[in-house]
Amino acid sequence: MGGLGSPSGLPAPGEGAYDELPAGVVVSDGSGTVTSLNRAAVRLLRLDEAAAAAARGRALAEVLPFEDDEGRDWWACLRPFDGLDIRSRQPERRLSLPDGRDLLVTAAFVRDADRRVVRFVVGLRDTRSRDRLERSAADLISTVAHELRSPLTSVKGFTATLLAKWERFTDEQKQLMLATVNADADRVTRLLTELLDVSRIDAGRLEIRPQVVDLVGVVRKAFEGRVHGGEPEDRFVLVEPSPLPEMWLDPDKTAQVVGNLVENALRHGDGTVTVTVCGVNGSTPRGPGAVLTVDDEGRGIPEEERDRIFAKFWRANRRRGTGLGLYIVKGLVEAHGGTISVGVAPSGGARFTVMLPAGSAPYET
Repeated sequence: MGGLGSPSGLPAPGEGAYDELPAGVVVSDGSGTVTSLNRAAVRLLRLDEAAAAAARGRALAEVLPFEDDEGRDWWACLRPFDGLDIRSRQPERRLSLPDGRDLLVTAAFVRDADRRVVRFVVGLRDTRSRDRLERSAADLISTVAHELRSPLTSVKGFTATLLAKWERFTDEQKQLMLATVNADADRVTRLLTELLDVSRIDAGRLEIRPQVVDLVGVVRKAFEGRVHGGEPEDRFVLVEPSPLPEMWLDPDKTAQVVGNLVENALRHGDGTVTVTVCGVNGSTPRGPGAVLTVDDEGRGIPEEERDRIFAKFWRANRRRGTGLGLYIVKGLVEAHGGTISVGVAPSGGARFTVMLPAGSAPYET
């Protein structure tokens, strides 16, 4: 693929390679004259074909008339060609164009043996990815603050009351307040666990420790936990249409996946929660495995929202939950080499389908 701006239609040395980059690249010689710019730079600068061709041979400051956040000429402050000769790179920063648009800009100095600039390379990126990260971080802080406030307020209130008026309460009242404190402490622990999981998923540091797991047993245990928590036993149905192969999975993370999906079905669905677990042979990308479906009898998930439900902070009800549960489930499933999707249950509610490869014993040296 040729670069833009070459009079002969051929790319300048190395310019064609820049066209493969998603970021914009503008290159000048040692005098500050633009020698090349790639397709991404043309798109980011919103240049038409004629303007892109004319950019080559013009002064770098004319092609990229950047100002900093205080309205100062960035080139006058940077002085790339007659400033300090010890510089090799310019850290990324947000700069403005005359039309008011912002770009993320970084630069590299290419110098000769006498430390003179022979080439100056400017990298350009859209600010949308940075803005998304900043919004995500702000959302995370807001969510954590909101979710922590309620249980910590409860813990503080009950412990302060018990410390101040211990002798006024009966043993039954003390036990009830301490049970509430214990439940709220568990809630805080679950939130912190979710945050750690999100951090590991985002950083690609999620570790899977496979063992032979009884997947049906994991589902039964998830049901038992909900029944002990007060849900009616007849609200849960387990279907086993076919036997499973030997499943090598991380037991804790598998239980977390099943538990989160069952909790999601209870929270957003109505009526019965049906979990079906069946074995498959050769139907997953890695051979035999299992398919687990979780059906509820709620209102279901609108088709236009199904692509977004596994994103961070997605919540069907904005007043409930952190919006991290399904994001974590997807990360845990994919860490096992599996897939997860959402569709419509026979009742019209939501159906989550998880495909997990059987896996194998970890290699031991």
